[in-house]
Amino acid sequence: MNKQAGLWIDHRKAVIVSITKEGEDIQKIESGVGKRVSFRGTSNTRSPFSSQYQQGDDQLDNKFTEQLNKFYSEVITHIRSADAVLIFGPGEAKGELEKRIEHEGLSARILAIETVDKMTDRQIVAKVRERFLI
Repeated sequence: MNKQAGLWIDHRKAVIVSITKEGEDIQKIESGVGKRVSFRGTSNTRSPFSSQYQQGDDQLDNKFTEQLNKFYSEVITHIRSADAVLIFGPGEAKGELEKRIEHEGLSARILAIETVDKMTDRQIVAKVRERFLI
């Protein structure tokens, strides 16, 4: 295998550790989803007709999903050249990314998907090295 990658991911960020013959490379991608985005119509004003201008939950969910899709696309772009990918992290993001990877036709490259807690960058690198026996 020429290039192996380990990916720690949650909805806020992804840490990608790429391992090649030359060494390792760490890349961080921020999703921007974790930040509270102020959408038009979401203020708690007390004016008589303010409820008419509120956005529905489905519109807010669509914006959240759109931001996540951009984030996942960027992550897939970074791991596309890897021959084997280890995906790990807390929460649901790793499963959502797995579905996107399968949709792209790259599911054969997924080595494993594991649930772990928050980790430091050093812990992430150590886990990837341990998995790929470097």
